[in-house]
Amino acid sequence: MPKTLFLSCIFFFAFGIGVRSVFAISLPIVMFILLLGFAVALLWRQKPALNLLFMSLCLVTLALGILRTEFASRAFDSSSLEQLVGTQVELSGVVVREPDLRERTVHLYVQTETDRLLVTADRYAQVAYGDQVTVAGQLKKPEVFTTELGRTFNYPGYLKAKGVEYSISFASVTVTSSGNANPIISVLLTGKQLFLDSIEKVIPEPAVGLGSGLLLGVKSALGDDIESDFRKTGIIHIVVLSGYNVMLVATFILFAFSFFMSPRWRLVAGILAIVAFALVVGLSATVVRASIMAVLVLIAQSFGKQYDVLRALFFAGAVMLIINPYLLVYDIGFQLSFMATLGLLLIVPHFESKGIEGKNIFGMRDFFFATVSTQIAVLPLLLYHIGEVSLISVVVNMLVLPMVPVAMLLTFITGIVGIFSIAMASVFGFLALLSLNYILIVAKWFAALPFAAVTVPQFSFLGVALLYGVFALIYIFIQSRSTQAHMTADWEIIDEEKETSSVANKSVNNKPASKKETPIIFR
Repeated sequence: MPKTLFLSCIFFFAFGIGVRSVFAISLPIVMFILLLGFAVALLWRQKPALNLLFMSLCLVTLALGILRTEFASRAFDSSSLEQLVGTQVELSGVVVREPDLRERTVHLYVQTETDRLLVTADRYAQVAYGDQVTVAGQLKKPEVFTTELGRTFNYPGYLKAKGVEYSISFASVTVTSSGNANPIISVLLTGKQLFLDSIEKVIPEPAVGLGSGLLLGVKSALGDDIESDFRKTGIIHIVVLSGYNVMLVATFILFAFSFFMSPRWRLVAGILAIVAFALVVGLSATVVRASIMAVLVLIAQSFGKQYDVLRALFFAGAVMLIINPYLLVYDIGFQLSFMATLGLLLIVPHFESKGIEGKNIFGMRDFFFATVSTQIAVLPLLLYHIGEVSLISVVVNMLVLPMVPVAMLLTFITGIVGIFSIAMASVFGFLALLSLNYILIVAKWFAALPFAAVTVPQFSFLGVALLYGVFALIYIFIQSRSTQAHMTADWEIIDEEKETSSVANKSVNNKPASKKETPIIFR
């Protein structure tokens, strides 16, 4: 399928999801759109034309996006728990995700026979993934709330993206049995905890919290003060496992496997390793998107195919939305991750095409291009969702990002060696501590600046659409100028009058044939 057609189909599929997520659309209207698409397809069969094929596929994918969201919404329409909202209940279920530790509480996702609940309990409750638990407390439906910066957060929608419609806060949790989990995930999480215990014995706080966040996305280990510093300086993405972290992990895995595996086995082992890593760190939207793209890279390399990053990005997004359409509107991580990657793909090449001179010391020029591009791409979303924008993120990212792979590698080695020998791990732990403290010090110093971040008043989503519309127009303008400049780069402009005179003189002296030579204006 042509690239433009492929990207357009995914765009209209996502547009259908977005429209249905916000507005109720009756089934007759959806069926009309679907039938109209098929009618245009029949017309295209009679009279092949690319515009008819484009219209047909866009209409069909638009309708499919609406239908997919409709089917997803029906999973929340009928529940036996609805009539118990606001009352004290006692429910039994299984903890289906790794407990999410916060500063004072722990969040548990408990699957009952009919529903998945978000249960908030005491942080020190001895509960693990796969435990059968009895939960007692007041059953509630999550509500929309206002953040500290005045933003309205759609908490019910956010939890729906996680399959949750009801919650119990300050619950009393009793473990009745264990071992009800997926055995593969249980083994992976056990290994994760063994690794975390190992680095905690060698690297002190708060550096160990940063190391855990860099490698495994354990953001709760940072603490509120450090997390605030990271947000103000625009580097919070390094501890929520952005695509950059996943890319580093995938690159390391492939490098390690290249020494003792054939290409075919390296493909299998690489895919399994990436999937295992995604399961360990929690399958956030960012991790899933980056993991799908990393797997596509492996497949393309193994079969000698060209890897189109833009196609891979849209394909990964489409797969995720087919599985969970609520990600598009309600998962901020999905939105930021997708737009940041899109910014890298579309904006960075324009920087590079300008041929900016200067040495790329420690990759600083690349980090500058990447940071500016992603900041431009996610700016409207940050203004809308967060309301706070870092003014120093470009500088801080350039100072911090070169150290991130070093800190990740040293922390990883420390954790692995520490499982077998604490004494040997101390050597690597000291080096890891230096790299982690460097990141912490840079973040703290810049966050203390009075102009580190600014807040903006709240505005509607229409403002986001207008901002991206302006960005799109600017991009199209620059793209057209770049294309025109590339086409005329080797042209030479010649004066028409002089060239005509020269040709005429040549005709008189050489007595050419009667056919008149056309002057060359551009060469």
